[in-house]
Amino acid sequence: MAASNELRFHEFEEAAELLSATPTATTASTGARQSHTTVDVGPGYEEGEPGEDADSAELLGGQRKPRSFWTFEYYQAFFDVDTYQVLDRIKGSVMPLPGKNFVRHHLRNNPDLYGPFWICATLVFALAISGNLSHLPEKQASPSFHYSPQFHKVTIAATIVYCYAWLVPLALWGYLRWRQGAGARAGAYSFLETVCVYGYSLFAYIPAAVLWLIPAAWLQWLLLAVAALLSASVLALTFWPLVRADGRAAAVALLAAVVSLHTLLAVCCKLYFFQRPPSAGPAPSPLHTTLGTEPHRSRAPQHFSNLSQPASSRQ
Repeated sequence: MAASNELRFHEFEEAAELLSATPTATTASTGARQSHTTVDVGPGYEEGEPGEDADSAELLGGQRKPRSFWTFEYYQAFFDVDTYQVLDRIKGSVMPLPGKNFVRHHLRNNPDLYGPFWICATLVFALAISGNLSHLPEKQASPSFHYSPQFHKVTIAATIVYCYAWLVPLALWGYLRWRQGAGARAGAYSFLETVCVYGYSLFAYIPAAVLWLIPAAWLQWLLLAVAALLSASVLALTFWPLVRADGRAAAVALLAAVVSLHTLLAVCCKLYFFQRPPSAGPAPSPLHTTLGTEPHRSRAPQHFSNLSQPASSRQ
């Protein structure tokens, strides 16, 4: 108790001396002085700019947009998705439900290029590899069979798939923007959302391309019809709210063109990568070869016998 009173007395004396020297100064208790720590910084320390903390907080919060089109961060934002979001969008592309718009219920104003890029790449290799393997049973029956991988089909499949996944959405987006005029409606889709919808809609063709290895023509066409129906339904349900305001006839015509192009892609891939190779004719039998040469052998002696006769008798 006496020690505590003595400590307080010393604090009072220090405060009195400080106030007598600088009347405007403030004092702190011993506990506050002990909890206060000082950091000794070197001469090279530079204080940050006033707006640096705000910019960092805005960037971490996900609300800062890239400044330039040529920066890496500009494209990094298009691949900022997690596995759950990609799987949810794939699920929505193979199970279209009436009343559920793919853009509004799955993209939620956050379109990505990660899913469409890898879906197109997987479809390219599925078409090239499955189409190459589908010819093996027919070629192995030939005695002169020699397997040679057809790598050029990978290039052809990549050209077809990626051109379709970019050029057709670009044409559709440009048409919708032109139809709406300069003042587009607030509900219109952006070009990135249009590309994203088309990219995810191609996922239904991947299992169909793998199952086309089954050597049954009717089953292959049935799988193509089911995949095209599911894939085109996603596009029809997504773009119908944008085109129905132009009239039923114009809306149906536009959606018919979209569905026809989407189905035509599957039909062209099926006919090109899984077409049956031309069957070679059967090898000629030895009997046929012998019979085919017999008339020539029989006519040769007769020709020489005619030459040996006199000219008068030949006339």
